[in-house]
Amino acid sequence: MVELRGSAVADVVRRSAARVGDREALRFVDSGGHERVWTYAELDAAVSRAAGVLLEAGAVKGDRVAAYGKNSDAYLIGFLACARAGLVHVPINYNLTGGELSYLLSQSGSSLALVDPALAGNVDEVRAESSLQQVIPLRDAKGSLLSRSVEGNLPVIDVEVADDDLVQLLYTSGTTSLPKGAMMTHRALLHEYVSCLHALDFGENDLPLHVMPLYHSAQMHVFLLPHLMIGARNLLVEVPDPADILRRVESEQVTSFFAAPTVWVALANHADFATRDLKSLRKAYYGASIMPGPVLQRLREQLPELGFYNCFGQSEIAPLATVLRPEEHDERPDSAGRPVLFVEAKVVDDQGEEVAPGELGEIVYRSPQLCTGYWDKPEETEEVFRGGWFHSGDLVRRDEAGYCFVVDRIKDVINTGGVLVASREVEDALYTHPSVAEVAVIAVPDPKWIERIAAVVVVKDEVSEQQLLDHARERLAGFKVPKQIRFVDDLPRNSSGKLLKRVLRDELA
Repeated sequence: MVELRGSAVADVVRRSAARVGDREALRFVDSGGHERVWTYAELDAAVSRAAGVLLEAGAVKGDRVAAYGKNSDAYLIGFLACARAGLVHVPINYNLTGGELSYLLSQSGSSLALVDPALAGNVDEVRAESSLQQVIPLRDAKGSLLSRSVEGNLPVIDVEVADDDLVQLLYTSGTTSLPKGAMMTHRALLHEYVSCLHALDFGENDLPLHVMPLYHSAQMHVFLLPHLMIGARNLLVEVPDPADILRRVESEQVTSFFAAPTVWVALANHADFATRDLKSLRKAYYGASIMPGPVLQRLREQLPELGFYNCFGQSEIAPLATVLRPEEHDERPDSAGRPVLFVEAKVVDDQGEEVAPGELGEIVYRSPQLCTGYWDKPEETEEVFRGGWFHSGDLVRRDEAGYCFVVDRIKDVINTGGVLVASREVEDALYTHPSVAEVAVIAVPDPKWIERIAAVVVVKDEVSEQQLLDHARERLAGFKVPKQIRFVDDLPRNSSGKLLKRVLRDELA
């Protein structure tokens, strides 16, 4: 018997198609400038046909399906098709190759992969080490998922999908350890979509520009799917490019935009930033990593009419946990805001006891948005859910009004001479120097201090190590001033914009 009270992720598009079927749902622009436009009715039909393709290929409910491709309409259709067919979607960073790619394919136990043809060679190299039985091209190839989804009869998808079924394995970014697959249910993601609609002021008349990778939970689950849920028009591009983003905001009259802080930094530093007409942009979202305070201040000064939203969370909570709204930025610009609709949070000490307002501790969550654990990692699951709360690994303080202030990842706090220093505080001090474009502060092993503070800096203009150290001393206590500064051309990041501090630690150690 069909469950009448449940809801699945693919119902998001089905309901919008029933409500506003002729409305434009998605316009995708590839790297060559070619466009494809989908109405809600067309998109919903394509999802059903793609689900039929996956089932015809031999996939059965609960099978894991790896997705390895850049942004495209085909990527979105592939995810929703998995959801409709009762399959578990496994998004994989398209920059991963070799051992990292092999690990995710093997650890997830994926039996089928949806792959961009341009990336197929990477999969071929590691396929023998995986459990893959079949590879289907996502697009731009004969027999691709996209080409088989465009036209033809609609299949009957005879798979009962419950809201507590798994729909996706969201792998953590692996910035500190091997990635873990957070097991997300339909129920968790749908609760998170409603939290997004409530906290982020989405509307059906919005035209959001989506540029961050869809394999990353923020772009897919905080922005694209909630906008599809309410019937908005969506503009999706294959890869983020600062000049193209600024041009499209002006020419397409984009109304809202999300980007990781690294992209916002690139936009603010771009020559076109001051000359493009960006007045149509009303809502600006940032998240996925910590926004440097001085960068946010410059953006708000240059775009005073634009409302900024700080979106904070992590993959395991689907991923939105707290939001700082535009009207809250003046009083608390360095805050990550308060918990969203379906999230309960508290700040605890090492013993799990709640700390007083203003004291430092780890933020922990209870929420229907949370994952059910880590795929095939029972010990890690038990550890992270100890005491009946999900332990985030984020060091925060919370004020009397419930606003959270993220100090750092607990693993990024530096113990120098027995004193704890937040790397973010040192980074913000260095960011105020006009010659600094980007900076990452890390701990380097030291026989005397246990750990010494090191800064890795990308500069806009010529500046010496001594000048930066003098600048830091004017703003920080002496024990917080870096003992070492290294100049580099670029900082290592994954394609979702997260800084890979473990790479820097390995290099400097």
